[in-house]
Order: sequence, then structure tokens, then C-alpha cells
Amino acid sequence: MGERLGELGLPEASGMRAYAAEFVQQLAARNRLPFDYSVASLRLVDRVVDGLRRNAPERAEIDAVLQGLGAYTGEVVVRRAGGRWVDFGTEQRELFRQPVGVRMPDGRVWNPLGKVVNRFEAGSEESVQRFYLLLHGRARKSVCH
Repeated sequence: MGERLGELGLPEASGMRAYAAEFVQQLAARNRLPFDYSVASLRLVDRVVDGLRRNAPERAEIDAVLQGLGAYTGEVVVRRAGGRWVDFGTEQRELFRQPVGVRMPDGRVWNPLGKVVNRFEAGSEESVQRFYLLLHGRARKSVCH
């Protein structure tokens, strides 16, 4: 699953939808996982990351998979919550340690790729599904994740 995606690296924001679709297609070719861009499918992202953690690989070995899962997560946010992919500026790249993220209609910027990495590094206290569910109903203050 990772060789081709790892060689390609992450595209700019304009290419993230296609990148996520290619990742899902490659994943579906190997496994029968229901990655259907639904909010419920984000629970599956948590489970896949947990499975990766159990095998205790070096992070470099699975970076392409984590990037693909992060792109998928971001695409769910784009499709279900009205966000759009954006290229991060220099300061945001340093803060989020990612080149792209999702900007919501209210201007908040989110880091779904980083959230997946956090799930891998921290475990169940960092939930990708919870990340999505908390996008709605927040106070008006600007919060970045």
C-alpha cells in the first residue's frame, strides 16, 4: 500500500482529494474496509492506526500509510463539514508539521494529517472520530488543531 504513495509524497492542497481517493482505492484493493467518506468510517481510521501501533513499527516504515489515513480524514471533513483543503504557510507548517490542512467556513484551520499521527503516537486518547465530532458546536473563539 505504501510504496507508490510514499514515492509521491503529499501533494499541494489542490491534489489532496485525488490523493485520498488513490489511497482508498489501494487500500480497498488489499482489504475490504468500508472507507466510504462517512463520519462513521473515521472509527475505522482509529482502528487501523491502533492495528499499526500493535505491530510497533518504526514510524518511517508507515509514514505513507499515516499520510493516506490523514488525507482520508481530511477529505471526510471537506465532504461532510464544508471545509476545504489549504496549503499551510511557513508558520503553520512549523506549527502543524504538515504541508496542508483543512480550513472551515468560519476560518478555523484543522490538521487532520497531524491528528492521525497523534493517534499513532499517543494511542486511544487521540481519536480521529472524536476530532471530527468536536468540529461542530465549538465556541466562537479560533482554535487550531
